[in-house]
Amino acid sequence: MSNIGSGVAITYWQEVMKKLENKMNRMKDQIGEKCPHFAGEDGKYDNIHTDWWTSGFWPGMLWIMHDMTGDKAYRDAAWSWDETLEQWLVKPTVELHHDVGFQFLSTAVIKYKITGDEDGFRRGLEAANFLAGRYNPAGQFIRAWNGDKYGWAIIDCMLNISLLFWASEVTGDPRYKHIAIRHAETTMQYGVREDGSTKHILSFDPEDGHYIESFGGQGYSPDSTWSRGAAWGLYGFANTYRHTQDVRFLNTAKRIAHYFISALPEDSVPYWDFRLPSLEGQSRDSSAAAIAASGLLELASFVPEGEKRLYADAAERILRSLTENYAVWDQPEHESILLHATGSGTSFIDVSLIYGDYYYLEAIAKLNGWKHRVY
Repeated sequence: MSNIGSGVAITYWQEVMKKLENKMNRMKDQIGEKCPHFAGEDGKYDNIHTDWWTSGFWPGMLWIMHDMTGDKAYRDAAWSWDETLEQWLVKPTVELHHDVGFQFLSTAVIKYKITGDEDGFRRGLEAANFLAGRYNPAGQFIRAWNGDKYGWAIIDCMLNISLLFWASEVTGDPRYKHIAIRHAETTMQYGVREDGSTKHILSFDPEDGHYIESFGGQGYSPDSTWSRGAAWGLYGFANTYRHTQDVRFLNTAKRIAHYFISALPEDSVPYWDFRLPSLEGQSRDSSAAAIAASGLLELASFVPEGEKRLYADAAERILRSLTENYAVWDQPEHESILLHATGSGTSFIDVSLIYGDYYYLEAIAKLNGWKHRVY
């Protein structure tokens, strides 16, 4: 049975939160105004263009720490990020796409939730309008990347649609949530297999909307299951249930969770794909573990008491393993929290990734009572 909520576990997670506060104080000074994505062997985060899809995660971490500690230095460091990102809603860019949810939920929306800032509110709605504009009504999906692939949808977008649910909630306009629900239904039908495994890229005819095929994308093959994609799906369908109370989405989240948990190796941190023909020489993905753990904590909060321990236990096992085996506590010059993340089988292999750090911090904050849910 899960120890979450017991005195021993509460003390453990409180201690981890204190370690994270020390770590984040250093990261705040080390990262400064950089827009981080990945850190290699030297432990130094890069500085990418702010229209890149990961640009919201570092300021999101700062907002969580401000909310948890009340430290104004975190708020000051995070404050202007939504203004920085807003420029890409009005300037030509090839990077802004379905991931505006990741970019604006953890900047503009959380800023509004915590402070009531009206500019944050406005920018969040601008991003929601942009995301809604990518909806294909014939196929009932939100278009993924830019370029000439007008009929592609991906599992990652299951977390981005939380931006649309938020927009409906704060405006009273149901159109946003209708788009989110239709996209979730399409992903549920074509992107989640009967056994709970997931596909990454779904291809539809953009003209009449019929489903054509799936692609492996960042996973090993069309028939495999990219572990981070499964984590996106697990967390995304759990959140969709939270916003809709539609049991179909809860049951889909459960199916993905059961597959994810059953496919984990002994230390509860997955390899980058769950269906690799051989594990020899293959890399782990600590970011997939962190995303799934935060999603499992959400899922545990929705189910009857007798089911909670299944998902809470799994989340705790994952987070303890990340804390004790993958986190960088004893190297103060290292700018990331988690090691051994993998973007795909061909890029960003065995590195630190900012979204892995974000979801790890988010999950630990939840275990310490954080209530300002972004998704």
